[in-house]
Amino acid sequence: MASFPQPSSPRPPPISNIAISRSRPQEDDSFPFPPTYSFPPFYTLQPTLLTRTSQLAKWSLLIQRYHAHHHRYRLHIPTALSSPLFHNAAIHKRLSLASVIEIVNYMVKPEKDGGGGQRAEWIATAGGKGSEKNEAWIWWKKPDEWAEVIAGWVDRTGHKGVVLTFWELVNGDAVKGEEWVGMEDEVLARCLAALAKRGKAQVFGEEGEKGVKFF
Repeated sequence: MASFPQPSSPRPPPISNIAISRSRPQEDDSFPFPPTYSFPPFYTLQPTLLTRTSQLAKWSLLIQRYHAHHHRYRLHIPTALSSPLFHNAAIHKRLSLASVIEIVNYMVKPEKDGGGGQRAEWIATAGGKGSEKNEAWIWWKKPDEWAEVIAGWVDRTGHKGVVLTFWELVNGDAVKGEEWVGMEDEVLARCLAALAKRGKAQVFGEEGEKGVKFF
């Protein structure tokens, strides 16, 4: 069995406090992969529980950082299997489909249940069976965390009482340089719902024509 280096702590720090680039890189090689990415045994989940938990935690953090760097919110597993995220062409190693699913399952589970802190969420396939695991949200910031970021922007820029469309909130001039630029509507809706529960926002309109007013 391959020896895998043990971290000082079983769980890496959360991604939400990690500074990320706000640019939108076009090439995957712009992402700074960690040293473990070039360690061949990293691509085979080990049978020893402590070692396996260490691997799952490291993969979870890598997936979060990769999606944060590229401003992506969902992981499409069939496509990602051949991407640089899971396939290191330089050392001819890649994760298996079963391993990726196990890693995402780990990310979905709360920490109290031995998981990765609910940093992922399976997306139900339209017209498919609920058991299919092809795609997942990657919460490098959870909806509640995004809600805090957006609320801070509202206070900082004087947007209380202002009505914005979803498009303006993710693509308008007022949000240039903000880290949620280009956010998918489904993710944005989850973030704004969190703000609405706190009485800080009201969402209105139909699908494709939604807007929000901040309080």
